[in-house]
Amino acid sequence: MFGKSGYQAVPLGDWNQPSINSELYKGTSSNILFSTDAGSSYDYVPKIDDSDLRDKSQGLLSWICSGIVTLLVALLTLVTLPISGWFVLKVVPNYERIVLFRLGRIRAPKGPGVVLVLPFIDQWKKVDLRTKAFNVPPCKIMTKDGALISVGADIQFRVWNPVLSLVAVQDLNNSTRMTAQNVMTDTLIKKRLKEIQTEKLRIEEYLVADINYRTKAWGIEVDRVEMMIEAVIKLPEGSVPGGHLIMPPGVPGLECLSGPLQQMAMHFLSKDATPTQQEAGSIEIVNETTCVSAPTSLHLSVEDLLSAVEVFLSESLVNRVQALYQFNITMSNGTVKTCFLDLSQGTGKAGQGVPCNTPDVVLDMSEEDLLAIFSGNLRPLGAYMSGRVQVHGDLKTAMRLEEVVKALKHQ
Repeated sequence: MFGKSGYQAVPLGDWNQPSINSELYKGTSSNILFSTDAGSSYDYVPKIDDSDLRDKSQGLLSWICSGIVTLLVALLTLVTLPISGWFVLKVVPNYERIVLFRLGRIRAPKGPGVVLVLPFIDQWKKVDLRTKAFNVPPCKIMTKDGALISVGADIQFRVWNPVLSLVAVQDLNNSTRMTAQNVMTDTLIKKRLKEIQTEKLRIEEYLVADINYRTKAWGIEVDRVEMMIEAVIKLPEGSVPGGHLIMPPGVPGLECLSGPLQQMAMHFLSKDATPTQQEAGSIEIVNETTCVSAPTSLHLSVEDLLSAVEVFLSESLVNRVQALYQFNITMSNGTVKTCFLDLSQGTGKAGQGVPCNTPDVVLDMSEEDLLAIFSGNLRPLGAYMSGRVQVHGDLKTAMRLEEVVKALKHQ
């Protein structure tokens, strides 16, 4: 069957072990397309050698007919020059290749530069070789220890074989996205929550290797996988609420850092804002499903809080903070009250209403959360990570509110 059609099977002998090397497929494209091995499901890929554009498996009669038709079209193109030159000459940039189908038979990729495409008998498609990216939508995954998390991912890949990317898969982007989502799900359900948090970089490297192993026959190479843990919906069975911190994917003020560096920066930021020394190597978890309220014995209003804060404002505190904060507070009756804390100049000032100058950070929160933060029962970082406080501005500047909380405790 395959001898008559001119197609041969693609070998899988050297694909048994995945690798995460960026040179994973260097020098293998010609071997994939020109082989005598059998037994692969990709047996429709024709054998084409980059150094010989003829399809040697073609029958004699078919070859003679194709040659005659090609010659006639070439003569017609030559006679109608220069008018035909506008239609048959294609300019291919360095980052693209043209895959040519002449009379239905695939040819070697063309480009870069000027490429001749014969009319009537040539069909062609451009393939972009630049790195592309897509995201895997967040999905809920049950981990090995019973935790329920919402996880997504960003995937970067590039085409290393233009021919395979066209003939081996119909929808390259969608197929790669579904494969990446399945690989990520299959990997994370075998991990515990703590392993996912502490070994994120190693898991990402494994995902790169596994996705490459499953998609190499499509002519693509995955360069990078970055997991994004959106939230911990349910803690592991038997765990105590209040424990490990899940980093959100986008942290204002730290967007320039990569995922692992952003996690490290946020970890040290959390340690700097903590009044007590954390255990070395530990990661704190914020339970996003349990609200932390201020003690019932503390009955303060926003006005009382502002009066208490104004008492201990000083130049030393202003020098440590150097920021102007605006608080949009949602009261228990549903109304919104605005107040400010000016620690940018002088001895500082606190009051109600909108500040005269443009605030450095605007924080949206409820009255209960505001009182909990300034009473020390709710840390600013934990409130932000759990979504109870919305920060508009630089996160690092917002976290300097911890200095005000420390001063209140000291007083």
